[in-house]
Amino acid sequence: MAAEIKQLMLNKGAEKYIFRYDKGSEGELLDTLVEQATDKRTDFDWFDAAVLSYKLTQSLIGEADKLLHKDMPDAMQSFIDCD
Repeated sequence: MAAEIKQLMLNKGAEKYIFRYDKGSEGELLDTLVEQATDKRTDFDWFDAAVLSYKLTQSLIGEADKLLHKDMPDAMQSFIDCD
C-alpha cells in the first residue's frame, strides 16, 4: 500500500513554502518547521511555523473527527425518521 502524501502550503509575499510529508510523519514535519524557522538563510519565521502547525493541527482534528463519527448515524436523519 502506497503512503498517502499530504501537503501544507504557505504563501508569504512573493515566496511560496510547500511542505510535503507522508501521512503519519507529522512529528517530523513539525521538526522541519522548527529547523526552517531557525534557519537565517530564509524568511520563514516562527510566526510562519505557528501558522502551518495550526493548519496541520486543524487537518488532524478533521481526520480524527471523521474516524470517530464514521459509524455514527446522521443526527438529523434520526430526527426525520421519528416523524
